[in-house]
Amino acid sequence: MYVIRFTINDDSGAVSFVGPCHAIKMIAAACSRQPRNLNELLHYTRPYDADFVDSVRSGLAIFDEHNTPEHPEAFHRLMDEVPTSELPPFRVLDAATRKASLEPAATGLIIINLSQRRIIQVQNSYADVERTGRGRVRHGGRPTSMLYHYSLPADWRIVP
Repeated sequence: MYVIRFTINDDSGAVSFVGPCHAIKMIAAACSRQPRNLNELLHYTRPYDADFVDSVRSGLAIFDEHNTPEHPEAFHRLMDEVPTSELPPFRVLDAATRKASLEPAATGLIIINLSQRRIIQVQNSYADVERTGRGRVRHGGRPTSMLYHYSLPADWRIVP
C-alpha cells in the first residue's frame, strides 16, 4: 500500500499521521466543508473511510494516554526504535515531534493548515491535490461502488 504523511495544523496545535494515499482526496473533500479544527476534519472525513478515521483517532488517544507536553519521553523512545514512516499518529509537542511531523513517508508529506485554509504539498509523488475531484467511499478498507465529489471553496489554497 502506498502511504503518505499528513500533518494537520489548527489553532490548538498540530498532529501527524501516516495514511493511505487514497486519503489525499478524502481529506481534500473534508476540507471543502470548511473544518475549523482536527475533530471537524476527521468528522467530515469519516463517511469516506470510517476505518481510517477510527485508526487515527485511536492512535491519538493512545498517544495522549502516554504523553503530555511536559513529558513526551514515551514517544521519544518510540521515535528512537521505529522509522518515522511507521510511527503511529501523534501530537506535535516539541522540536523532536515537530521534526518527525515534517518527515515524508513513502510518497511524501502533505501539510493541512486549517486556520489559514492551505494544503501544502511539501512532497507528493502519488497524485497532486486538486481543487475538485471525486473518490470512492471505502468500507472495511475496500473501495465500494459509491462515489463522493468535492470542490474546495475559493478561499482554500493548494501550494504548490
